[in-house]
Amino acid sequence: MHDYLTGGFTANTSLAHYCRDNGLLLHIHRAMHAVIDRQKNHGKLEGEREITLGFVDLLRDDFVEKDRSRGIYFTQDWVSLPGVLPVASGGIHVWHMPALTEIFGDDSVLQFGGGTLGQPWGNAPGAVANRVALEACVQARNEGRDLAREVIKLSVRLANGVLN
Repeated sequence: MHDYLTGGFTANTSLAHYCRDNGLLLHIHRAMHAVIDRQKNHGKLEGEREITLGFVDLLRDDFVEKDRSRGIYFTQDWVSLPGVLPVASGGIHVWHMPALTEIFGDDSVLQFGGGTLGQPWGNAPGAVANRVALEACVQARNEGRDLAREVIKLSVRLANGVLN
């Protein structure tokens, strides 16, 4: 993972070329975007705001057919695009877990920052809440249950993070 706010655009380009040449996965991250982008008077140095705030749908067709036998919903033709791994980052917390597991499936990266550190009982309980939420959501999804309603019953820490 490369944070291009810290590393800079030139380093980002060099790293992208290196990773492409060596078959490595590269995740470009913009740290603190959940905080920075939501400021009304803040300007960005690059591109469209929607690229950051609406990226889930960027690499998908308008309609994605669900095919549970394949394990993930992305049935569109990816042509020569090498493997794509969805990454959710910035402003996410345990209450988003049901939607994240439903949208992204099992092969994804969920990067929690403030959603973990902002848990009312502290960092460690926040990390526990994230892990419990993930495991509960995957299990409930696989069993066809209502994720959003059932998951908060499984952990006091999870319920505290969700309800406060």
